[in-house]
Amino acid sequence: MTNATDFLTLSNGVKIPSIGFGTWQTPEGEAAAEAVRTAIEAGYRHIDTAQAYGNEKSVGDGIRRSGINRDDLFVTTKLTNDNHTYEITKSSFEQSLKDLGLDYVDLFLIHWPRPMKFRDNWQKANSETWKAMEELYEDGKIRAIGVSNFMPLHLSALFDTAKIAPMVNQIRLCPGCTQDEVVRYSREKGMILEAYSPLGTGRIFDADDIRFLSSKYGKSIAQISIRWSLQMGFLPLPKSVNEERIRSNIDVFDFELSDEDMEFLSGSTGVAGGAPDPDNMPF
Repeated sequence: MTNATDFLTLSNGVKIPSIGFGTWQTPEGEAAAEAVRTAIEAGYRHIDTAQAYGNEKSVGDGIRRSGINRDDLFVTTKLTNDNHTYEITKSSFEQSLKDLGLDYVDLFLIHWPRPMKFRDNWQKANSETWKAMEELYEDGKIRAIGVSNFMPLHLSALFDTAKIAPMVNQIRLCPGCTQDEVVRYSREKGMILEAYSPLGTGRIFDADDIRFLSSKYGKSIAQISIRWSLQMGFLPLPKSVNEERIRSNIDVFDFELSDEDMEFLSGSTGVAGGAPDPDNMPF
């Protein structure tokens, strides 16, 4: 049985904690800083943020409040959509370091493959962006590089010019939303799959036909969903600002879902919403 100190190993040998703490939709300010501090106190060693979230300063504040040794923490941030050029990738990354108050980040991702600003030349924009990220990686400012919301089409285009293969693909994965083709392709290319919105941005709590599993295992619906993600081989990134739920969401290593229940959860299509179409996002 895995536990909260377990790690997955990226293709470059870097170890990444098997559960991350998500900060999407947690606005800049005291709530974000305290959520991050609480998460670290509760045992999380992997914090996920993004330029687009607008909360990097508070995430950094929460890290400092925790008193944790920087080298004991895995921090991810992501490049926002308007920054897909070689020069802006580098300058915005330096701004992220400044806002986080860190000398390096453990993982840097391209957040979306085809933003509106670069919709007609996304392949070139991603190629330039990736070159900048490769250089930052080689300079030791990033320990691992990857992508988010990339489908096989986008990954294939990136491979045309990339010198270093992405180590992570962070996509929406939750019960009923398994994105099998993307998962299969990403794994074939050596990537770990991170699961954002592993609770379906809260929709999982309205799923009556999943509620019986909570009673069966004596665990919350959130814990059932996060456990499903772990057993699928994904790396879940649950998010909360509630102290009790923050602590509960990492307490998922003392039980295991049966094969039948795993299959049921995987097949509950649409119960927690579907995956976004990265080619047609309005930003």
